[in-house]
Amino acid sequence: MSAVVAEPVAVFGCRPRVAGGVCFLEDQVVLHAAGTGCLRLHLEQKWHKFIPGTEKSRGVQALAVSPNRRYLAVSETVAEQPSLTVHELSSVPARRRRTLASAELPAREAVSLAFSPDCRYLAAATAPPEGHLTYWLWEKQRLMAAVRIEALGSGICQVSFSPQDNAQVCITGNGFFKLFKYSEGTLKQMNLQKGEPQNYLCHAWLSEEEVICGTDTGKLILFETGELHWETSVEYKKIPRELEEDATTEEYESLYAFPACSSSDVSCGLASEDNGSQQDSLPQISAVAAYSRGFACSSSPGVVLLFEKTKGKEVYKESQQIWLPWDLFSSEPKQSGRQDIICICFSPSEETMVVNTNKNQLYIFTMLSTDLMKEKAAYFAYLNFPLHSASITGLDICIWKPILATCSLDRSVRIWNYKTNTLELCKEFREEAYTVSLHPTGLFCLVGFSDKLRFISLLYEDMHVFKEFAVRKCRECSFSNGGHLFAAVNGNVIQIYSSITFENINNLKGHSGKIHAVKWSADDTKFVSCDTHGAVYEWNLLTGKRESECVLKSCIYSSIALSSDAKIIFAVGSDQTLKEISESLIQHEVPAFGVVYTAVTVSHSGHMVFVGTSLGTIRAMKYPLPLMKDFNEYQAHAGAVTKMSVTNDDLFLLTASEDGSIFIWKVYDKGGGILKWEKEVEYAEEVLIMRSDIEEKSQAMLDLQIRVKELQTENDYQLRLKDMYCDEKIKELEENFTQEIGSLKTKHQILQAEKEKQELQHQFQLSELMNKQAREVQQLESDSNQKLLMENEKYQELQVKSQRMQEEYEKQLHNLEESKSRAVKELTEYYEEKLNEKSVLLEEAKEDMRQQLQAHEEIKKQIEEDEDQEILEIKIKYERQLLEEKESNLQLKGETGVMNKRLNSLQKELKERNRDIEEMRLEQQKLQGIIKSLEKDMLALKTEIQERADTIQDKEKHIYDLKKKNQELEKFKFVLDYRVEEFKKQIESRENDIKTMKEQIHEMEGELERFHKESTQLKLNITQLQQKLKATDREMHRERQKKQNMEALIKRFKTDLHNCVGFIQDSKKMKDRIRELYTKYVQQSDTVETEALDTDLQQEYMRQREYLERNLAALKKKVKDQEVHQAAYMRIVQENVSLIKEINDLRQELKVAHTQVHDLRSTLRLTKKKQAIQDTAPSSELLSSPAVLRLNAEKESEKIIEMQQLEIQYLRDQIQEKGQVLAVQPFSGGNLPKLNLERSHKTQQQ
Repeated sequence: MSAVVAEPVAVFGCRPRVAGGVCFLEDQVVLHAAGTGCLRLHLEQKWHKFIPGTEKSRGVQALAVSPNRRYLAVSETVAEQPSLTVHELSSVPARRRRTLASAELPAREAVSLAFSPDCRYLAAATAPPEGHLTYWLWEKQRLMAAVRIEALGSGICQVSFSPQDNAQVCITGNGFFKLFKYSEGTLKQMNLQKGEPQNYLCHAWLSEEEVICGTDTGKLILFETGELHWETSVEYKKIPRELEEDATTEEYESLYAFPACSSSDVSCGLASEDNGSQQDSLPQISAVAAYSRGFACSSSPGVVLLFEKTKGKEVYKESQQIWLPWDLFSSEPKQSGRQDIICICFSPSEETMVVNTNKNQLYIFTMLSTDLMKEKAAYFAYLNFPLHSASITGLDICIWKPILATCSLDRSVRIWNYKTNTLELCKEFREEAYTVSLHPTGLFCLVGFSDKLRFISLLYEDMHVFKEFAVRKCRECSFSNGGHLFAAVNGNVIQIYSSITFENINNLKGHSGKIHAVKWSADDTKFVSCDTHGAVYEWNLLTGKRESECVLKSCIYSSIALSSDAKIIFAVGSDQTLKEISESLIQHEVPAFGVVYTAVTVSHSGHMVFVGTSLGTIRAMKYPLPLMKDFNEYQAHAGAVTKMSVTNDDLFLLTASEDGSIFIWKVYDKGGGILKWEKEVEYAEEVLIMRSDIEEKSQAMLDLQIRVKELQTENDYQLRLKDMYCDEKIKELEENFTQEIGSLKTKHQILQAEKEKQELQHQFQLSELMNKQAREVQQLESDSNQKLLMENEKYQELQVKSQRMQEEYEKQLHNLEESKSRAVKELTEYYEEKLNEKSVLLEEAKEDMRQQLQAHEEIKKQIEEDEDQEILEIKIKYERQLLEEKESNLQLKGETGVMNKRLNSLQKELKERNRDIEEMRLEQQKLQGIIKSLEKDMLALKTEIQERADTIQDKEKHIYDLKKKNQELEKFKFVLDYRVEEFKKQIESRENDIKTMKEQIHEMEGELERFHKESTQLKLNITQLQQKLKATDREMHRERQKKQNMEALIKRFKTDLHNCVGFIQDSKKMKDRIRELYTKYVQQSDTVETEALDTDLQQEYMRQREYLERNLAALKKKVKDQEVHQAAYMRIVQENVSLIKEINDLRQELKVAHTQVHDLRSTLRLTKKKQAIQDTAPSSELLSSPAVLRLNAEKESEKIIEMQQLEIQYLRDQIQEKGQVLAVQPFSGGNLPKLNLERSHKTQQQ
């Protein structure tokens, strides 16, 4: 295969009249039909990804994207046969998944497609009157059902699925609205048509049951479950006159914006038409699309209406009008906005809407702005930039800049940047443009129009016609590589001009047919051209003569290319070959394999050749040219390729076509790398601009800067006044807060005393509850012990039962295992017998197969013999057809001779026309004589003007008196400014005092918080120490009681011992008494010890309990303190909110006052400007109509005097009022004093 690879980087073009031609894949990714395929375009990142069509495709007729945005269905015509393909968009690049075809149905292309909600099924509708609705399970390429649709006539047909039901399909067209349900392999109609049949142009599902339809008579009809539910008629929409009057170029600049273009390149306006033409027009619903709040439809050219759901009788009500922009740089600006909208789509988030028009244009609208503009109409903006809407006739590039120029039959010339993929300049002219050529600097271009050849300067924001040449219908023009010369084709003559002096240096004559292409050599010494009579001529520009020629009369050449050394010429034409010409001979011919080559270009390195075909495909091949089919072919354009060019660095290939699309290709070598140039190209950044444009912009900037400074000073003054007022309010609020804090402290102390009382009561209640709990616990223990004994007995009984059950189950398992082994043996014997029978049957089947194979071979031999006979018959038939075609060719040659005779007669007519032109020149000379006589009359009028100038001088004296009065007013203004500065100084001193007071308040608040924290900590310590004291006192009382009890015991023991000593001689009695002592005192001591231990435990328990209670009380106190603080904080926040509201109100008042002051000052400036204009106005302009001007000047002077007197009185009153306010009560009120500017408005109105 060929080592040259080309990849499309950007596509500028949109295919018109495609059903579902625009749709969203994501919120920022739009897909639309372009060329023979589809283009994915990212709105923010601006990348382009092209999905090519199938081989030999004529372009997309309909497309549909699945609801999950993963699949794309495309209907196209491939080699005069309809094709329906499904692409997978998730893979990179998008790959072709399935091609759907059915032998049962007639081969007709689908005009509308739709995916089911689960993306498994695809519905396709073919064009009426003999239309079909087909229902596909597309993944398995299976046609599930098909229905014939009978229509009243041909027209638009649309199909769609219900948003939630895979089996329900809706189809509309001329005279029918049908709902079908798929069940058991057939499509059954659900609804019955009632009333008169309508021509339904479009429809959309609003819900699972509701379908909105649009007709060709402007009716919107809502069907619910197939029955008519609501109907309304939409009027032919006109732009309101108020909006037309209010529209300014500033508004349009914001509407019309495409990347890398300044706002003044192409400004837009309202899309309106003459009233007379609109009255005759009828509304027509050309497109409908549903969204969450309702639906959008286009009822008239250039407008989209938004309808929203209502609860009243009118189910849907019109809420918004969105208009296409008005291209002011167009030759017919009114018509530029009146385009038919054929497709509407919403993004998944419904934030943006994109529409497609019949003139190949794409527009975008942000839906968020509809809430802000309910009253006024809204406007679309271009999706990226305006595109060509007709065949592109010219394309050229330059050396200094990465730009290409294109011209089209849509009468526009456009400058594109192929590095940034943007449109830099665009202008539409009144005549059709046939050819364009860029100067090597990129600052100028030549454009051949139907009436003249124009030399155009490419300015920063516009195209300026610098020079015009009388060359009618110039089909080819070209600048030399040096830029000092340019060639223009005038009929059969090539005229060479100097691009500096614009003189006609040379005329190259010799062509007998129309010249289709011209090329310069690299050194500008040679020039090559080709024509429709098969001639390729090489010219020497130094001598102006032909150096070599190659003529092949059977070929009509359409394009040529020249190698960098100018030795080899590549030419393509009508004979379906690519020719390599050198030394006046065709050295090499490459066949086109069934297509016609229309354009050719060669890389500057000479290693690559690119060819464009009549089908719109691009072929890339290596040099030397291959004999076999060794090239890469790419599907691109939907029409014949008209122009091709390779950039100077051999990185990009640029192609243009009859379908109005431009492709930018990046060229790679076989390994996938980009072909690198020897030196890195540095592009120029310079642009041209008119001196008048610079002066206007600089003046506008100066005016704006002065205005900004004035606004800043006014804002600063008003803000300081507001700050003063706010600070006074803050002081009042602080005083109120301190008073409230004092009252809250007293309340806090009262509440604390109540809290202590409640704590004591709570402790008493707790002790009672604890005693009750202890008793209940003892009772529960005794009950639980009894229950445990009962449960233990039950458990033992259950254990015995489980042992018995286990023994029984073991016996049953043993019996089951024995029965299972017997059954397995029986089954194995049974299946072995069956296997033997099947093996016998297999052997018999094999013998049958052998016999059938022998019979098949015999049949095959007979069929081969029959086929050989048929081939011979077909060969004889086609040989006869060949002879017939040769005879028809001879007849055609005779007809060509007749045509040549006609051509000669036409040339004679041309000569007669030239004679007419000479007569017209004579008439022109007569007219020039008349002009001279008129100029004499002009001189007489000028003398009258000088006489009338004297009267103007008297008026100027009167104006001088008015200027003096104006100076007095300026003195008053100076005094007022001085007073304002004094007040500003006073305000600054007060602001400093306020700052110091604020700092002191902050410090005091910090100390207050510290004291408050310390007091709370000390209170907690005191309560803890008091509780500890109480506990120690109780322990002391207990220890004293213990001591007294022990002393009493010891005394009793001593007395008993003393009595026992009396029996010391009697051992038995002594022993008994000691036993009694032991039993009496030793057991008592044990009980005392146990009692002491119990009391110790209780004491420890009580201590811990008291400690926990203390902690709980402290925590409760903290929580209450926090709640109090939180309530105070919330109150402060609310008061702050109210203060902020007041501040916002004050700011609004400030804005109103500011606008009023600005109006006053603007009136003053207007008076000054009028006087200045009257001083400096040229006498010729003033005296164009002297009688009228005198009356106007007198009236204006009287009005100016009245205005100034009223302003002087108003300023004096204002000075007095301000002096009184500042002296008596400096801003004592709640709000700032409002400026009383009603009188200023009255003076402006007068």
